[in-house]
Amino acid sequence: MNALLPKIDLKDASSFPSRRVEAWKYSDLRKYLREAPEPSPSAAVPMVGGGPFEALGGEPMVFVNGRAVGVSTLMASGEQTLRLRYISKATGTGHGTTARISARAGAKLLLLETHEGSGSAYVSHNTLELDVAHDAEVTRIVLVDEPEDAISISQAQVRVEAGGRYRQTIVATGAKLQRLETQVLHFAQGADVRLDGLYALSGGRQADLTTVVQHVAADGLTSQLTKGVVRDTARGVFQGKIVVERGADGTDARMQHQALILGERGEIDAKPELIIYADDVQCAHGNTVGNLDENALFYMQQRGIPADEARALLTEAFLIEVVDRIEHEGAREVVREWLGQRL
Repeated sequence: MNALLPKIDLKDASSFPSRRVEAWKYSDLRKYLREAPEPSPSAAVPMVGGGPFEALGGEPMVFVNGRAVGVSTLMASGEQTLRLRYISKATGTGHGTTARISARAGAKLLLLETHEGSGSAYVSHNTLELDVAHDAEVTRIVLVDEPEDAISISQAQVRVEAGGRYRQTIVATGAKLQRLETQVLHFAQGADVRLDGLYALSGGRQADLTTVVQHVAADGLTSQLTKGVVRDTARGVFQGKIVVERGADGTDARMQHQALILGERGEIDAKPELIIYADDVQCAHGNTVGNLDENALFYMQQRGIPADEARALLTEAFLIEVVDRIEHEGAREVVREWLGQRL
């Protein structure tokens, strides 16, 4: 797989990418992190509760301050639920983790992932290697809730074999610099990938949702919907790239990004790309950035709804389309409630 994210070593500041690296032009890590951070304490930090998805059960895979609490590698078979929790409770320190998950042929895996941060000014770099075997199905849902002054980089490398099915939804609330990257190697031949995401940002937070899908065989499907809302001086970044290699005829790949800027100082940077080397494909992308519908706001206020409440309702209605695409009912309701509490 062509790596979009340069190899980062938190102990080596020379490995930190700057805006001169095209894939990082909107999220200049070197600007914020010029020196290697002190490593987080190696001792495990006590956990509180089981995270947002606790009620849905499933086997837990937990990292606290970069240290695995239990297993860091899993082979999934049959129907299974896994809760993957990255917990950062350090202050002024850095840590990195790697988790490896393989869904065997015919498996049906629900992966419920959370990034839970407290303390302040920590730096985290988490890597997930995920294999989806022939005829396996994986649903990955990610909730990210971190302090405003954290720096957080997450990279998922996903391999979807022929006939595999992969569903992903990421919900981000930003940090000082928060980047959630997904790279998919798509072996098509009936394989079906859906990558959805949303960001809801306020204050001075930034979130960067970056994806690359590489179709390397014929007759594959990719669908992608990302939505975002920024307030105050927040900054949202979306970079989506779909590459259709030679021989990947019959590819059907569609990407859409839609965002709202609620204020005069917010910023959104969007870069959707299609790179096509094959014939007989159906590929499209779209990008829109705007504000709330003033006519809808006026209509709601005329019916007695206060302006702030009307804006909140319209904002939630705009974002909820992404949540409603989650097929697992229990997970969908958890995400809906979690997001509602943060809007």
